[in-house]
Amino acid sequence: MPSPAYPLTKAQRPEWLVRLGLVLGSLIVGLLALELVLRTSYGYLFLWPNFVVSARTVLAEQDRGRYAHDDQLGYIPRPGFASPWVTIGADGLRRTGDLPAATTKPILAVGDSFTFGEELSDHETWPAHLQKVTGRPVLNGGVSGYGFDQAVLRAEALAAVYRPSAIVVSFIADDIRRTEMRRLWSADKPFFDFEGDRLMLRNVPVPVRAEPRSTLGFWQRTLGYSFLFEFTLRHLDLLHDWFGDHLRVSPAGSGEQLACRLTGRLAELQKESGARVLVVAQYDPVVWQDPAFAAEQRRMTAALLGCAKRAGLEVLDTFDVVAAGSGKDGPRGFYGLWHMNDKGNRLIADTVAASLGKHDK
Repeated sequence: MPSPAYPLTKAQRPEWLVRLGLVLGSLIVGLLALELVLRTSYGYLFLWPNFVVSARTVLAEQDRGRYAHDDQLGYIPRPGFASPWVTIGADGLRRTGDLPAATTKPILAVGDSFTFGEELSDHETWPAHLQKVTGRPVLNGGVSGYGFDQAVLRAEALAAVYRPSAIVVSFIADDIRRTEMRRLWSADKPFFDFEGDRLMLRNVPVPVRAEPRSTLGFWQRTLGYSFLFEFTLRHLDLLHDWFGDHLRVSPAGSGEQLACRLTGRLAELQKESGARVLVVAQYDPVVWQDPAFAAEQRRMTAALLGCAKRAGLEVLDTFDVVAAGSGKDGPRGFYGLWHMNDKGNRLIADTVAASLGKHDK
């Protein structure tokens, strides 16, 4: 007869299993002790929030004041919003200063936070400087966080209203990656994909922003309560994706093909509106600090500019003019924390004006 299945005694258990249990137990106790030490040091001993929910809630509250939901674009600057640094007009465009006499059609600028002018006052953005340089009205239609797809859709929407003589579409390489997403920084967005060979617009009307807690994954619901985990990610500079609510809809790398095809929509806009379209490549500050990162960003940028040029659009790569630098800080002297500073934006405006032609009315 077979022996009855009795539980193994401690002496009968494999030695490796006992050792593994001791190691895991010691690790858990050590991590818990470190968690308590850090919480005590930083004043969180009696506060146990989910840090991911807290971060997303703060972002949602900030965005509710500064942005308004838009069915077609996801969100736009809130008309009438004003702070000590930022003024949004009743038209949802950022102020560029007193507009010149409307003797000529305006120039329309669209893009992401580099166009909007994060970290800066209204008069320090490159569209504001472009207005001073050209003496022509410049409309700042940039929106922080936009992908290249949203910038194209924004250009189409605003061009129909303002009938500009020129449209400047600015982008950084990350805007290409953003076309692969259906949600960025907790905000749903429109996106494009392919149906056969056709480029199709999806997720319109765009859903309103979801409640922060409803979009947490399993690990964010559990490890989100750990101050130790948050502390570690913060010091490794990895909080962007942990706190951020991003939802991918297209495979990584597919944004390059999508963005390339979107230049065809800009070509159609140029033909239908009669406005010159200038596609401008800008660069985030990491490009000047990490050669490998710079090589990949420049590759993506060159590919998109090549698509735009083949579509019949004018293009401008600002790399060389920024690379020339100024003073001991070199190119980094043109940036604030992450975006271009006033000096950098003056340089961009001068370069864009030269491409457009100051006397081309």
